[in-house]
Amino acid sequence: MNATPVIASLQNPRVKEVVKLRNRGDRDAAGLLLIEGYREVKRALDNNWPLTVLFHCAELFLGEQEPPLLERAAAAGAELVGCTAPVFRKMAYRDRPEGLLALAPQVHRTLADLQLPERPLIVIAEAIEKPGNLGTILRSADAAGVHAVIVCDRCTDINNPNVVRASLGTLFSVPVAEASSADALAWLHARGIRVLAASPHAEREYTDVDLAGGVAIVVGTEQYGLSSFWMQHADLQAKIPMLGQIDSLNVASAATILLYEAVRQRRAPPPAAPDART
Repeated sequence: MNATPVIASLQNPRVKEVVKLRNRGDRDAAGLLLIEGYREVKRALDNNWPLTVLFHCAELFLGEQEPPLLERAAAAGAELVGCTAPVFRKMAYRDRPEGLLALAPQVHRTLADLQLPERPLIVIAEAIEKPGNLGTILRSADAAGVHAVIVCDRCTDINNPNVVRASLGTLFSVPVAEASSADALAWLHARGIRVLAASPHAEREYTDVDLAGGVAIVVGTEQYGLSSFWMQHADLQAKIPMLGQIDSLNVASAATILLYEAVRQRRAPPPAAPDART
């Protein structure tokens, strides 16, 4: 790998520009997001997400896997820029930086961009307020093989660095679109996809609901849960039993439980055909 330029001054204009990208307004104006950490950068590359610049600091690398990743990034068209440790720490948003920080185009998809198979498994995330929760939902969605995550009536920026971080880069592996709740519902109905709303007041438990077909699992705000819109228009309602003193789960935890029940049902063998001899 050819030598790359090294930034040593904390006053370098490029350093200041990167720091500004922590603010949503500056990210949106630049059309960029920040990707920090080995796993996150690798996942972006694995999913062909273009990196415009990759800042790196060998002094902060965790092992021997970073140089090959730099070569991959350069081959994919990223500009490589070296940094001293003080410079990198100024740009990094993690408490313990790993020596890799990339700039890349923001994620912007609409419902029209989503391509679904038969019997799709979808997550609808309504008005999720905390970037960490949205990122964790994306991580679980990737692990469960979800075909799309639709962020409705967003309260947090999907391009927030903490979404990228909490998702471990699965923001780039799971198709994520944004839409209003009304548009998302119409889109689901047009494709015959049933809507499941999780509610502590539902009569049936989540294990008793059919999740083997095309279904969209809707989870809502951390404080208030799902809005009346989704509760009124849901085809199915189910509850996760609360057996202790607490009356609700973290929204990302609830989404994970529901997703893996869908996975369990989809992997279960079909019922055996009746024996014609009986």
